[in-house]
Amino acid sequence: MPVWCCRCSLAGHFRNYSDTETEGEIFNSLVQYFGDNLGRKVKAMPLVEETSLLEDSSVTLPVVVIGNGPSGICLSYMLSGYRPYLSSEAIHPNTILHSKLEEARHLSIVDQNMEGSRLTISFGNWMELPGLKFKDWVSTKRRNLKGDRVMPEEIARYYKHYVKVMGLQKNFRENTYITSVSRLYRDQVDNDGQDRDISTPHLQIEKSKFIKRNWEIRGYQRIAEGSHVPFCLFAENVALATGTLDSPGRLEIEGEDFPFVFHSMPEFGAAISKGKLRGKVDPVLIVGSGLTAADAVLCAYNNNVPVIHVFRRRVTDPSLIFKQLPKKLYPEYHKVYHMMCTQSYSLDSNLLSDYTSFPEHHVLSFKSDMKCILQNISGLKKIFKLSAAVVLIGSHPNLSFLKEQGCYLGHNSSQPITCKGNPVEIDAYTYECVKEANLFALGPLVGDNFVRFLKGGALGVTRCLATRQKKKQHLFVERGGGDGIA
Repeated sequence: MPVWCCRCSLAGHFRNYSDTETEGEIFNSLVQYFGDNLGRKVKAMPLVEETSLLEDSSVTLPVVVIGNGPSGICLSYMLSGYRPYLSSEAIHPNTILHSKLEEARHLSIVDQNMEGSRLTISFGNWMELPGLKFKDWVSTKRRNLKGDRVMPEEIARYYKHYVKVMGLQKNFRENTYITSVSRLYRDQVDNDGQDRDISTPHLQIEKSKFIKRNWEIRGYQRIAEGSHVPFCLFAENVALATGTLDSPGRLEIEGEDFPFVFHSMPEFGAAISKGKLRGKVDPVLIVGSGLTAADAVLCAYNNNVPVIHVFRRRVTDPSLIFKQLPKKLYPEYHKVYHMMCTQSYSLDSNLLSDYTSFPEHHVLSFKSDMKCILQNISGLKKIFKLSAAVVLIGSHPNLSFLKEQGCYLGHNSSQPITCKGNPVEIDAYTYECVKEANLFALGPLVGDNFVRFLKGGALGVTRCLATRQKKKQHLFVERGGGDGIA
């Protein structure tokens, strides 16, 4: 079950806490208690030989997973045959759920029915994947992990090592880009056995004549010297695990395309590390009130670069992410929040030396002389000279390879897919898209932003596919007759 890279990011994501959780999060709460038993391996989903994947277009794969982030890696791990079992020393905090697990301890979690349970999420090492503890890996590198947060670069290296140590390399195709994922339909009247694309109007008019067939995946693989090799293959199931970091959010204002305006933390971090802003008198403008914007504030602040921090919300807004993070676990983010509250701009004090916040403000425009115009809710405008600007107001997934850019899969089909406002609508137990059979989605696409949540999604997809595979095999044997071999 190959996994194709679709311009995904390995960065961690975040999600609001809630009193009740989805079925995937219930699955994930179990993952925290598997211990060493997570590594048991059973017969994997059927795979094809590595050399044939992009060369033989006649091959139909059981599953194609689009995405190379933690969601795709974790799903690849479980579909490769690894099965989670309850650890002998584990005690789940939910007594009813624990008793159910005890009754079927001999079965993997994939083979048990967890429907109907509700519980809050368990804590753990939030960025690690099943079967390899992050603290064990990082202790062999450079330092001990005591619960402090780690750099994204370390997480990225951990994920790459995970793919290698778990033997998943054969599943992955790097430098591969998907350009089209579409349904093929078969004409029930036509007996030539040929799959073909059916136009949407034709399909609506004569819908009863056609049955859904496999997925057709088209794309290209980038090889040496920048050349591209196109491919076309087929799959019974497709899983979307692309994350939501493909397209940074934009203000859509005048001057936003000037070279001094950045739209991602890596761009800004690179400018800082190369010393491009060192010694600048003019401040850096940072737009946004989320954790990525807070990371940019910390990056500038720790490198002695003065900051103008602009955001539309009030500092007392209960929906601010800082109000949902424990202070002991995230002291640096609460430091930023404290500055947002106490070091705000006023006409009397003007700009402060290191950091000034502008709550309930927005940017009207950027000018070619590296100035920006800000406006508050009262309509008062102010002009500032900048050394750079960083717009960090969220990002959106790139689902251009799906029809309608994937909008039809969302809760609101008239709007683009977004993590918070309009995630992909899925079945809570199987993670199958409600509006498209045999198409699955997990991770940030369905609103599960923490890595610790997406493990439950991978488990849900695996359980669904494994159950269907067993039913198919059972039906195949029944029809074979005799000794059961067809």
